[in-house]
Amino acid sequence: MSDQLVFTRRAALAGAAALPLAASAGLARASAPMMGGGMSPFNRFTLGEMEVTTLLAGTRTVPEPQKIFGMNVSEEAFAEASTAANLPTDAAQFFFTPTVVNTGSELILFDTGLNGEGITSALAAAGYTPDQVDVVVITHMHGDHIGGLMTDGAPTFPNARYVTGRVEFDAWAAQDNEGFNNMVRPLAEKMTFLEGGADVTSGITSVEAFGHTPGHMNYMLDSGGKQVLLAADLANHYVWSLAHPDWEVRFDMDKEAAAATRRRVLSMVAESGMPMIGYHMPWPGVGYVETRGDGFHYVPHTYQLML
Repeated sequence: MSDQLVFTRRAALAGAAALPLAASAGLARASAPMMGGGMSPFNRFTLGEMEVTTLLAGTRTVPEPQKIFGMNVSEEAFAEASTAANLPTDAAQFFFTPTVVNTGSELILFDTGLNGEGITSALAAAGYTPDQVDVVVITHMHGDHIGGLMTDGAPTFPNARYVTGRVEFDAWAAQDNEGFNNMVRPLAEKMTFLEGGADVTSGITSVEAFGHTPGHMNYMLDSGGKQVLLAADLANHYVWSLAHPDWEVRFDMDKEAAAATRRRVLSMVAESGMPMIGYHMPWPGVGYVETRGDGFHYVPHTYQLML
């Protein structure tokens, strides 16, 4: 055994000594190329009898985040909260996360991203095609939620029916908004309009979350005794909005109402212990909410929904 060990050591030393010679003879192989950052384009879990898939339909870096979040607090307060969360104050990463729910009888898409190409690519990565989508639910009418409804002037989802909140639709229909006119208005005849507490289908119920937009809607997914809140834009950032619900967000159309809604809904989520899906939460957009002081704390999902 000792002779074998000595031989192995000698062989290893000899091999190491030969490496420079091999390199000089042109036998060394090039290292793998640098690939850059990346992440999975979809994330799927089961909820009772449902399959729920979050889609990464886009991500981008945005400078000067306090021009968007915490507009009513000092630079010092913003910097303190950012430092505590290990976040820079000069840039933020935005995520755009539509969700697909397969009930077993229907494929339901919640929101459509920035454009048709982005949502189609994200669906393909998850194994779906646009023609398989049976229902498209629009939580609200901001451009990053309706931008994928149409592609080159034609419906991106040719076989789908459409669902949205009546208050939301009426508010935007009364304006002369280019995004709404191009993306939503052409599909109005195929739309069903909901009030709060109405069912999209069995196990999917609308929850009023007004403030971010006039009729912004959340949706409760309920199957097999398990629940997930699809929270859309209830909070647009996990620290600068969710953790500090009273901080003003530029995109909130009624800032006072949005803050009150955040407190009400996040309190319910924290008390229940249910997970939530946030359209702009850190990818893959699934997490939990805890109360912390006068605000809340976001806890990203790990493996809980795999069990």
